[in-house]
Amino acid sequence: MLYFCTYKEMYKSRKEFMTSYHLESACCGTTFEDKEWELECPRKDGAALIYANYAKRQFEVRNDLPGIYRYANWMPICRTLEGSGAPVTYKSEGLAAHLGLSNLYITFNGYWPERKAMMKTGSFKECEAFSVCARNNAFTDKIMVVASAGNTARAFGRVCSENHIPLLLCVPEDNLEAIWADGPWNDCVKLVCAASGCDYFDAIHLSNIICEMEFFYPEGGAKNVARRDGMGTTVLSAVEKIGRIPDYYFQAVGSGTGAIAAWEANKRFIADGRFGSHWMKLMVSQNVPFSLMYDAWKAGSRALLPLDENTAREQVKEMCAKVLSNRKPPYSLKGGLYDALVATGGDMFLATNEEAMEAGALFEKLEGIDIEPAAAVALASLMQCVRERRVEEDAVIMLNITGGGIARYKKEFNPMRQKPDLVFPVNPDPEMVKTKVRELIGK
Repeated sequence: MLYFCTYKEMYKSRKEFMTSYHLESACCGTTFEDKEWELECPRKDGAALIYANYAKRQFEVRNDLPGIYRYANWMPICRTLEGSGAPVTYKSEGLAAHLGLSNLYITFNGYWPERKAMMKTGSFKECEAFSVCARNNAFTDKIMVVASAGNTARAFGRVCSENHIPLLLCVPEDNLEAIWADGPWNDCVKLVCAASGCDYFDAIHLSNIICEMEFFYPEGGAKNVARRDGMGTTVLSAVEKIGRIPDYYFQAVGSGTGAIAAWEANKRFIADGRFGSHWMKLMVSQNVPFSLMYDAWKAGSRALLPLDENTAREQVKEMCAKVLSNRKPPYSLKGGLYDALVATGGDMFLATNEEAMEAGALFEKLEGIDIEPAAAVALASLMQCVRERRVEEDAVIMLNITGGGIARYKKEFNPMRQKPDLVFPVNPDPEMVKTKVRELIGK
């Protein structure tokens, strides 16, 4: 069935807005305009990220705009969309006292009404979805394709469904438990899966096949400046609350995109000149046994170390935080996670399932809200650093709780799991995929 929305439908919930910016290559410094969903330097250097340079060099909160769009001056967007929440930063009391930290700030992304945290999907992936979907899109007659391990799909599904934006999602079938919503998505959103036993990379592979067809275009993942600058609003929230750049930034990573975004936001605050001139140390962590980026970092290698795809799939099965798995993360790219860690004097850590569960339970006990396994992995690493005296007691620490309040949200609203429209086997025949997808969209 054809599911293209009309132009009027696609734009009925949007408020026109334009941020002034240009794009720049992290590799060669080439500057260029954002004309048609640019994902790389015009010189086609796929080994480097591009980033946005904003006309407004000083940080300014737009209180006249809703949700995440309060930070619109540092987001590459041309409109605002309905329904956006925003990260909420507060100074910890219970957890801070337990850890002996005097300046622990928690940036909470999720559902926690008492803190005015209103992300209905319970994940900071809403930050990237509301930013990406508000970016200038030259492909109004095509369907955006997003590959996800789960949380990103849930966020994009919600934003696109509520704002009538054509979308096709690719996720591993084993992660469907993460794909839920208050009700059925609008028909403009379609969901296809890589069959049970597949991982996030298999979903990416499936999305690449689909994007070979003329009816689709790739969202771009880490290469999309709107995704990174949407996620970077977590740091904007923290600096707005604290009044300065933090000394340390803790987050669990699957692709590392959120940490790259934090580094880029740090650069903008340094250029502003009013919030400090230092780099916050990026302290990022992975969930045992999947440790692809950790292994490369500890080996002092910019290049990722070899990892057999079947071994990777087995490792993912053992993780409590399956969203932290990406076999092709933007680690090695110029401007990627390796560069971010080197530039900030950061480090990488590992957390077991047991350590994460202990950390998650501690957070709920001391702060009063449930958090997702990935966020618990980050907290477990902070706890390790406290034990090992890797952070000073009076240091200004930002703990990015990337997802939380989901258990509470599900209890209050009883959301429904979304069902896939198509399921494809591991390493599917590309022509079979294309035929099935054409049938799905009525082409």
